[in-house]
Amino acid sequence: MRTSFRIVLTALVVVFATASFAAGQSGGPKVFEDDQAPDDRRFKPLRHLNDYFPFDPPSSPEVWRQRRAEVQRRVMIATGMWPSPTRTPLKAVVHGKRDMGDYTIEKVYFQSYPGHYVTGSLYRPKNKHGLVKGKRPGILSPHGHWSNGRFYDKGEAGAKKDIESGAEKFVSGGRSPLQARAVHLARLGCVVFHYDMEGYADSIQFAHRPGVRKHMFRSSDGAADADEGPTWGFFSAAAELRLQGMFGLQTWNSTRALDFLLTLPDVDPTRIGCTGGSGGGTQTMILAGIDDRVTVSVPAVMVSTAMQGGCTCENANYLRVGTGNVEFAALFAPKPQALIAADDWTKELMTKGYPQLQQLYKSMGKPDHITAAAYLQFRHNYNYPNRQIAYKWFNKHFKLGHESPEVERDFTFLTKDDLTVWTEGHNKPATGDSHERKLLAHVTRDNAKLIEKLTPRDAASLAQFRKVVGGAWQVMLNRDLPKTDSVQWTLKNKVKHGDFIDMSGTLYHPGHEEHVPVAFFWPRQWNKQVVIWLDPRGKSAMYQQDGKPTPPVQRLIDAGYSVASLDLFGTGEFTPDGKPITKQKMGQYSNGSQPWQKFSGYTFGYNDSLFAQRVHDVLTMISFVRSYKPHPTEKVHVFALNGSGKWGAAAVTLAGDQVDSAAIDTGGFRFDSIRTLDHADMIPGAVKYGDLPALLALCAPTKVFVLGETEKGNPLVKGAYRAAGKPGNYVKHVGLYSAQFGEAVDWLLGK
Repeated sequence: MRTSFRIVLTALVVVFATASFAAGQSGGPKVFEDDQAPDDRRFKPLRHLNDYFPFDPPSSPEVWRQRRAEVQRRVMIATGMWPSPTRTPLKAVVHGKRDMGDYTIEKVYFQSYPGHYVTGSLYRPKNKHGLVKGKRPGILSPHGHWSNGRFYDKGEAGAKKDIESGAEKFVSGGRSPLQARAVHLARLGCVVFHYDMEGYADSIQFAHRPGVRKHMFRSSDGAADADEGPTWGFFSAAAELRLQGMFGLQTWNSTRALDFLLTLPDVDPTRIGCTGGSGGGTQTMILAGIDDRVTVSVPAVMVSTAMQGGCTCENANYLRVGTGNVEFAALFAPKPQALIAADDWTKELMTKGYPQLQQLYKSMGKPDHITAAAYLQFRHNYNYPNRQIAYKWFNKHFKLGHESPEVERDFTFLTKDDLTVWTEGHNKPATGDSHERKLLAHVTRDNAKLIEKLTPRDAASLAQFRKVVGGAWQVMLNRDLPKTDSVQWTLKNKVKHGDFIDMSGTLYHPGHEEHVPVAFFWPRQWNKQVVIWLDPRGKSAMYQQDGKPTPPVQRLIDAGYSVASLDLFGTGEFTPDGKPITKQKMGQYSNGSQPWQKFSGYTFGYNDSLFAQRVHDVLTMISFVRSYKPHPTEKVHVFALNGSGKWGAAAVTLAGDQVDSAAIDTGGFRFDSIRTLDHADMIPGAVKYGDLPALLALCAPTKVFVLGETEKGNPLVKGAYRAAGKPGNYVKHVGLYSAQFGEAVDWLLGK
């Protein structure tokens, strides 16, 4: 189906701040009709957190094991935990023990990062009835987005209304369903750590959703507005280029909370549970999905094919590209898991999501390890009826020995003053912008050391570098080389010249609904080798004003090479003047009136970046020339020139041995130079994972001729080629912002 140009015109004004497709490019062929737009899915609205996120059960446990590893890697990368940050000393402090009769409460704080504190309440059973012998199960209890979190108090009036509706049984539980959950789990014989989300209760070091502030954006010379050097805060371009986000910090806090729980001498490490509602449900399914130490999970009112979580602590770049919350819950299979739904975005769980999870658990031989309940008479909650589900589930799978654990008893409600960990002798820590910058500075230094340790030295370290850094780039770029014969070619124009044929048309990738305008010069005496010519100007860069090939291209044709080029998405015929767009479209949460609502995770957490989309187009081209049966190609060479080297290098890393050699002109570009979230080349995580030199290193052992770099060598790239046993395959031509295309041609021709 083709779409009217006038309709697409309006969309393009919004998408690219442009007017229409190119009316014609000087010297180059045109394949899109003036009044027609390509049926390309990339013109459709961005995906967002309120879309539909179904889960399709895998065909076999073997298929699921592979898929599970892929999704776990995606989550770990999105959280900034690939590789895992260095576990620094917790320096845990437990104080203020309070005897509540059949359980005790203690105050806890510890450091998840140096100087950054996780706070909470520790509930321990007194084992009054002697039902639990030896070590006790440990349960983490993240609270979710209830006002004031651990200090939540709905008040007596609100509690009485909930009792009338059947949502609660006692005033104490109605005032704080959060305390009620922890108290009763302790009474059942579990050690419960009820900890604070960032910016709630005693977690005071910065707000739950830090806003965009001046210091978040470094000036063009890298200077900062403080004496401590170039630093930044959350939601800035610098932070996103390093995958530093609130979701990642919250998940790391949960991981360290589990570390803390396992330091307690009375906790059984083989029986570890996690349960929370709303945002706490998000943390439950994420932690349970990536940390094998969790053995029983109860995520409440969050597992859904609908809304995926609206807060910045529930979203991250790359997190839900091609996946969603139901599949995150599936990561825990086949271990025991209970799901809870209410009259909110989870209300369709019993027909959308739960049946698929049942199918997965059945295929893994554990159909009784998954259950779900939906009390649709109640709005978003973790109330008394829903808590009964959790109590029964933990009692069963932790073998607590109770006959009727769902019968919750009244308890003594504790106020903020009773629960706060910051009391006399336990001073509040540093807070505000300065702490935030210091925290991210520590994370940055730690990650740099971890990545530096991966510098290839031999075959084993090269394999590890490819697994960690290469694996991250695979997720960030989100595409494999298209399968043989999956790309369709449509010829639009064909002009015969004396010694070559000039053809143009479109490539279509049905699996991804993408169109790519392409042009070929095909010599009559073809040597069965193709040079893919990349340029920010698109395919027109191969042509002179009169339509003839440029001198470097003509030299290749004369030598028997077919030369092909394409308009990457947002270049060439995708723009009104043939010039590449400089900004990519961005989504936002709600109306975007608050700075945090413009968080890049609301865009890149659900959609591929423009950078990745352009790399996809290069892969489509590589696959086509490799698999076109009428003219079988023996060798493929990528010429990424005039500053297009960043796209070419990324494509070569994914294409592997399907590319025989590449000339890559970096133009001195580094992702670390990007200052805005909507920059056309913004790809979150690029700096964290080695910037452009890492892409060049991942090209090893493919022959590469690199232009546009400075005289100073890069040990990462050289190390990778040495480790691959092909140090001579990396050739660097010194010269910043080089445009010496002739020298690249000389290199390919062996001159």
